[in-house]
Amino acid sequence: MVNELLAMGYDVTIATRGRAEDCFGDKVKRVKLERTSEESMRSALQGQHYDVVIDKLAYCSNDVKYVMEAVSCDKYICMSTTSVYEPKHMDTQECEFDALGKELIWCDRKAFPYAEIKRQAECALWQKYGDRDFIAVRYPFVIGKDDYTKRLQFYVEHVVNSMPMYIDNPDAQMGFIRSDEAGKFLAFLADKDFNGAINGSSAGTISMREVVEYVESKTGKKAVLSEDGDKAPYNSELEYSINTEQAAGLGYQFSDLKGWIYELLDYYISCAEEI
Repeated sequence: MVNELLAMGYDVTIATRGRAEDCFGDKVKRVKLERTSEESMRSALQGQHYDVVIDKLAYCSNDVKYVMEAVSCDKYICMSTTSVYEPKHMDTQECEFDALGKELIWCDRKAFPYAEIKRQAECALWQKYGDRDFIAVRYPFVIGKDDYTKRLQFYVEHVVNSMPMYIDNPDAQMGFIRSDEAGKFLAFLADKDFNGAINGSSAGTISMREVVEYVESKTGKKAVLSEDGDKAPYNSELEYSINTEQAAGLGYQFSDLKGWIYELLDYYISCAEEI
């Protein structure tokens, strides 16, 4: 996202805790803050004005309040999630979650399960800050070589190492987005005349049965499937796909999922075989 914004000519400031190094050198400005602290957010951002604020850490309604009360900006873009839909299904569209019609509860991140705190973050936007220009970008699972959750990698490693696993939904078709494309789409929205919720997702879907069978075919290994095995990360996910017609209307074309996911699986296979 940052690289894309720099390539577009933006003057970029990144706001983090400052604990990890980044690769941007003197190409960006930096602000240190603690995202979950109202006092830290106010101290670091109050009195500043930005054309666009892109917030990848708005997990709950209080997170939204802390940034919106502290900073002045012409546009606020927050990275939300398709988990706000109750539930996701094939061809899930933006209108299916009504953040105006749901009770707003001011809460911290530990108050509710992930899907609910993200719903409350959006409720805060629509109900408290509806007079501001904002975009809530709803992504499904974000995956890539840099995916620290290692959820998709779990399936690969279990096949390669003949480790028993339990998959309760092997045939459910699911949507994903590649991590670099998730960043590029956020940057793309920076100068777009749009307000409200918008979905982002690679085109197409894949099931975990397809994933497992691909890894089996590439490695010659056989998956060990057992109800007593390690519970797979995407268990309980219902079959779904994410409608991205609104993004297409703005001129953004997402990549085809099956055009890149097998290359990612090959990478995970190589990592598993090196262990």
